[in-house]
Amino acid sequence: MPRILLLNRTKAERLLLNRTDAETLLLERHRQRPGASDPHRQRASPRTTPMTRGPLITLAAIAVVLALTTAIVVTSNGEGGPVSEGSAQGSNAVATGPIVAFYGDSYTLGIGASDKSKRWSTLICGEQNWREVNPSVNGLGFVNNRSAAIDEPGEVIAAQPDIVFITMGLNDNFSYDRAATEIHRRIDVDFSRLKGALPAARFIAVEPFWYTDERPESLGVISGWVKSAASDIGADFVPGASHWIQHHPEWMATDRLHPNNKGYAEMTRRMNAELKKLDL
Repeated sequence: MPRILLLNRTKAERLLLNRTDAETLLLERHRQRPGASDPHRQRASPRTTPMTRGPLITLAAIAVVLALTTAIVVTSNGEGGPVSEGSAQGSNAVATGPIVAFYGDSYTLGIGASDKSKRWSTLICGEQNWREVNPSVNGLGFVNNRSAAIDEPGEVIAAQPDIVFITMGLNDNFSYDRAATEIHRRIDVDFSRLKGALPAARFIAVEPFWYTDERPESLGVISGWVKSAASDIGADFVPGASHWIQHHPEWMATDRLHPNNKGYAEMTRRMNAELKKLDL
């Protein structure tokens, strides 16, 4: 199905809310009609005096702006551009339940979804009445895309959550051949740091997500390291997540790397089933 996007009203206002420009546009269209003359040269009738014409033109201009601000843009594949990184606050700001933080990569950020409200973390938080904190970073791994400017565990700790999801490891497969030892070490460091700073929180570690039917050997190794680190800090572990969207190309966004809305819906369904096993 096509997707409908609203134009940014601020941009439309900058383009059209100038009354003089709107009047000029309307008058120019009037002049172009066959037989039409410049209304400024006509004698004003009682029904169209200079006092009444201005408000009418203004109302017409406003109508044009309102029409443009609700204009639709249709895309043929029903998908939006990549979800951008922004505030860690989730979409369910009205929730009143526990604070739930997500330490993840693009699959938890929601890249490929038409909107952040369609990603699995936000869908689950909405269903559970959880207050979502999601500072996930596109391309992040335990080793990959790390810098002094990116401290996702620190953001999770700062939120003082009641529950923490750890959904990391996918991107580290691309560094495995050169950095396997460091990946293993960083997994243990991150898990220990989070547990030490949040001793009362409940931790749920998820087997790293994956996106193709072909599975590198490194995926099983990294998944094993995550499972072991989860056991070390007393965290729950969700197995099988790397298989959740395999064999379904129709669940992938146009970049073929990330899920689309259907893919995230399936991930939500599978995650909910696992959470029920954990009494959540």
